[in-house]
Amino acid sequence: MTEPDDPEDGFGLVLDPRVQESIGRSLKAHYDDIVNAPVPDKFLVLLAQLEATEQRAAGASHDESQ
Repeated sequence: MTEPDDPEDGFGLVLDPRVQESIGRSLKAHYDDIVNAPVPDKFLVLLAQLEATEQRAAGASHDESQ
């Protein structure tokens, strides 16, 4: 026996549009919260260290090519 939402049956489970809207609003609110959350200081320090390392590497490879 197959499940009702089995794509091989030719029909799928459809959510009520109001439920879809509610889920969409909830997901958007959670996404917005994450996007707007401040970046932890530890990550900012790590990003700065990575950028400095990349700049040193780019400088070194530029010096070697001359």
